[in-house]
Amino acid sequence: MTAVPALLVEDLSVEFRTRSGIVRALENVSFSVGKGETLAIVGESGSGKSVTAYALMGILDPAGRITSGRAVLGGLDLIAATSSQLAEVRGREIAMIFQNPRTALNPIRPVGRQIADVLIRHGNVTRAQAPARAIELLRAVGITDPARRAKAFPFEMSGGMCQRVMIAVALAARPAVLIADEPTTGLDVTTQAVIMDIVGDLAAESGMATIFITHDLALAGQRADRIVVMHAGHVVENAPTRELIAKPMHPYAAELVAATPDAAASLEALASIPGSLPDLRRRDLPPCRYSERCRRKLARCDAPLPRPVPGAVHTVACWNPL
Repeated sequence: MTAVPALLVEDLSVEFRTRSGIVRALENVSFSVGKGETLAIVGESGSGKSVTAYALMGILDPAGRITSGRAVLGGLDLIAATSSQLAEVRGREIAMIFQNPRTALNPIRPVGRQIADVLIRHGNVTRAQAPARAIELLRAVGITDPARRAKAFPFEMSGGMCQRVMIAVALAARPAVLIADEPTTGLDVTTQAVIMDIVGDLAAESGMATIFITHDLALAGQRADRIVVMHAGHVVENAPTRELIAKPMHPYAAELVAATPDAAASLEALASIPGSLPDLRRRDLPPCRYSERCRRKLARCDAPLPRPVPGAVHTVACWNPL
């Protein structure tokens, strides 16, 4: 990782106001990603992965609010930034590939024009140059006959093609940081591999930092340099990929690794993770939100979680790690 990270997130906390109470969705989430690095954020549904991305992009639901933290991108704190400052950096410095491209793309605008819009707004491209550049980007993400496809609407394209268009939109202005939120959801295995290859190749070419959000630990293990494991709004472990897969230290991370299918292992060898995520509306949430599911719980686990050591390569938020 570079000395100065492309994006530094420190103590990010988010809550949502609902009719049934306050949901404390994120609590003191911290991590960084360097230029040219791919960081995977993994965890089961409800762990806070996508909420983290939306908070960084400044697109939280109106019911949500950031209660603390900072996220520094190129000298700008995204959390403290004004709406106009965020509008300037979104698309130019930080961009996002959403889970469902059909809902992220404008259904009544040709895909080529949607890419051109980003180029004109953030890519220092004139209106006359934008259509040709949009076609080049469609070709770069592997779409055949890009000149014809540029005139198509999202509903005229397959899910895999829409995801490629979404990648072209996100990478149009060559951002410093790309957030890919479950970019292979709903795609067949072959298309998943192609999509991930496209993102990886374009990131390597431009030195872009990539945050890859997924529930698929096996895919993260293949594609990421580092992995951040989240559980119920907490970062529980942060480590180089090989180190985390080979020797996870947090009990939850170890359960995730044990529950990940392996071609060399039998079905009987697969483990299941006991219990379920805690209700984040509870006022009596324990300091460790995994403690009620944990087989290694000690009396000490009722104390506030240990803080990560600054600069440590492998950190774990646990009083009784493996």
